[in-house]
Amino acid sequence: MAGDTAAARPWLSIVGIGEDGADGLSPAARALVGDAELVFGGARHLALAGALVRGTPCPWPSPFSEGIAQVVAARGRKVCVLASGDPFLHGVGATLSRHVPADEMQVLPAPSAFSLAAARLGWPLQETAQVSLHGKAIGRIRPFLQPGARILALTSDGDGPAQVACLLAALGFGAARLTVLEALGGPRARMRTATAAGFDLADVDPLNILALEVPADTAPQALPLTCGLPDELFEHDGQLTKREIRAVTLSALAPRAGEHLWDVGGGAGSVAIEWLLTHPSLSATAIEQDETRAERIRANAGNLGVPHLAVVTGIAPQAYAGLPQPDVVFIGGGGSEPGVLAGALAALKPGGRLVANAVTLETEAVLLEHYARLGGSLARLSVSRAVPVKGMTGWRPAMPVTQWSVVKAGASA
Repeated sequence: MAGDTAAARPWLSIVGIGEDGADGLSPAARALVGDAELVFGGARHLALAGALVRGTPCPWPSPFSEGIAQVVAARGRKVCVLASGDPFLHGVGATLSRHVPADEMQVLPAPSAFSLAAARLGWPLQETAQVSLHGKAIGRIRPFLQPGARILALTSDGDGPAQVACLLAALGFGAARLTVLEALGGPRARMRTATAAGFDLADVDPLNILALEVPADTAPQALPLTCGLPDELFEHDGQLTKREIRAVTLSALAPRAGEHLWDVGGGAGSVAIEWLLTHPSLSATAIEQDETRAERIRANAGNLGVPHLAVVTGIAPQAYAGLPQPDVVFIGGGGSEPGVLAGALAALKPGGRLVANAVTLETEAVLLEHYARLGGSLARLSVSRAVPVKGMTGWRPAMPVTQWSVVKAGASA
């Protein structure tokens, strides 16, 4: 019979549901919810599905990971997971896909909050930056604040829009136009607008998305899109990889999507911060032995939009213990200390890259010794800046930097 050769229906269904509840679901989605033995979802999702749920309703427990384990443990039964909008856009679908193969799932998405907001505002999604601040530090929005930018940002709760408005005003974007879109797609939908500096919207629904329009004349406040941020953007005590050297260093580090960096001897954290600004998939750990500087790194990271930079206070190489294995290592300080360079090379993944800068003869000697044994690339970097000299102008050279970069033997980098 034909039914004997047809592929079995996946045991897990993931159904996107909007604020219009069961009325907004297709017949196929309704059938998946109604036929399920177990229906997982937040309390709001289960209420929205209403009488469609004939199996056992399973509200997500805390911690959420226990709920994922319960779903996986029910493999072979008819299980339905309810999700907000598109389950694979900052949703539970992405989490479940790490535990359940795609051919064991049937997914019926609904419009995402981004799609609903763009349709309401008349903004082309391909021309609009989209960012999730849900459960994340709002400082992550900083790199998106570009002249004339349109941004859609998911927030965590009803306080989120006001917090973003306060941050924007503090950063010099007080004239930015903020539109709060609440409970989109349902009977409680509402849209209100204010400037960042004059934000006074009260009783914001916890289910909201924030639309930002950045004025075109705010270029001075925007972060440049290239490596080599101005030195004055970093708080520091003199321990800072200067702008020109930093730009060359980031080029040598050659960040690629998904990689993790160790910034050894973090100083002000400038190299790790610019590494993270290169791409949202990147991660980094800054290692700094001085607690005051470590706190300064955290502050700089927050101010420049990468509050997720991990900062470890400790002395290398002992501080390497327990850290995520690096794809790339930068040594900006302490390279002459015993074990710092060798320990970093040992920890580095095969095919990984290491870049070390030296300004002292002692550290330079260590780099020369490693270069002689391991090869790689060696460069002397020198920068001079124009300064006033008795009513005229002359060149003042900065300390030269010796830079060694190497690819660790093993898999291709």
